[in-house]
Amino acid sequence: MGGPSEDIAQVRAFNRFYTGVIGLLNEGMHESLFSLAEARVIYELGKRGASMAASELARGLGMDPGQLSRLVRRLDSYGLLSIAANGSDKRVNDLALAPRGEAVYQGFDNASNAAVGTLLAPLDAFERRDLMGSMRRIQAMLAQPGDAPLILRPHRVGEIGWLIHRQGLLYHLEQGWNGDFEMLIAKLYGDFVAAPTTPPKSLWIADRGGEIAGSVYIVPAGATEAAGTAQLRMLYVEPAFRGQGVGRLLVEEAVRFSREAGYDRVILWTQDCLSTARHIYQKAGFTLLREERHQSFGADLNGQYWELRC
Repeated sequence: MGGPSEDIAQVRAFNRFYTGVIGLLNEGMHESLFSLAEARVIYELGKRGASMAASELARGLGMDPGQLSRLVRRLDSYGLLSIAANGSDKRVNDLALAPRGEAVYQGFDNASNAAVGTLLAPLDAFERRDLMGSMRRIQAMLAQPGDAPLILRPHRVGEIGWLIHRQGLLYHLEQGWNGDFEMLIAKLYGDFVAAPTTPPKSLWIADRGGEIAGSVYIVPAGATEAAGTAQLRMLYVEPAFRGQGVGRLLVEEAVRFSREAGYDRVILWTQDCLSTARHIYQKAGFTLLREERHQSFGADLNGQYWELRC
């Protein structure tokens, strides 16, 4: 990983690259007489399909109200806008596209679709999936949570390997754990796949907008535990989706499944340094059974064993 200065340089290099790719350096958007800012105003109003307050539009675009006011006057001079006083507050102007503005919007929309289609045309299905995933992750990391609902679903082909990769990498970057941990979780996921379907087992993927936000699984506990014991394993949440209730939802679903499957208790093993996960377990009703210090994954750790009675 690079340091802060290298990261800043990489972001700036990507910005320069991408502005060229999508034509932001051209004098007008899609060979029109409108600037990027003006085109965004037209697009947002056209996408909305209904009138909206100028203040709401400014907030949505992250634009200074004074700048927006100047843009609105210019677009109105071309006959593109319909401006009316708000019905409940005469001090507020509601903006919408006039018929001429709708035509410009449709032209922009068609031109944008054609340009993106040309950009994607050389990519095969696998490359497109990688590109779309990267774009969604950028949005998730740099913006507020989107409108896409958080769903829990079974894993798909290729995702077990992804979970091993991501958790091995994240625990290395965040906790400093070495490759021994990656080897352990590879074995644990292999054990999950190989386990019979009776007693019941299940793995959940938290999915938001097609992106993996986290996961957890339940398997019958090993032979050293009493019959009727389930084990919760490998709870993880992607950094971009933390603070959105993903871990809580996963643990709640794992507990619900265990109860409905007829298990008497659920156990788990974690480390006291993983404080966020511990808080989730406590809120779900788990209680601490015992602790033991150990040296694993290249670190001095304090392992904790937790239990929930169903």
